[in-house]
Amino acid sequence: MSSESSSPLRAQLKSQLVETLMLQVAAAEIGDDQPLFGPEGLGLDSVDALQLVVMLDKHHGLKVTDTEVAQQVLRSVSTMASAIERHRATAASDVAERPAHD
Repeated sequence: MSSESSSPLRAQLKSQLVETLMLQVAAAEIGDDQPLFGPEGLGLDSVDALQLVVMLDKHHGLKVTDTEVAQQVLRSVSTMASAIERHRATAASDVAERPAHD
C-alpha cells in the first residue's frame, strides 16, 4: 500500500514498529494490512508481541491484557490502528459524559 493512502496513525505505528523491534526494514515498506506474524508477514514472534503490547500502552494508552484480544489487535498495522481509534473514541465519550466540576 502506498504511503499516500496510509493514515498518519498507521505511518506513526510503522515507525514505532521499526524502532521498538529494531526491524531491518524501512517503515514505508510495511503494508497497512501486511501480517505482522508468520512467514507471509514480517515474521514477528511472541517476544515481539509482548514488546508491541508495551508499545501500544506506552505510546497510545491502549492496554491489551487478553491473549485473544492481542491476537486480533496485533494482526497488522491496520488492526492496531483500528483498536487505537476505538480506544480514543471510547475515552473521548467517557470524558464527554463526565459532569463538569465548577
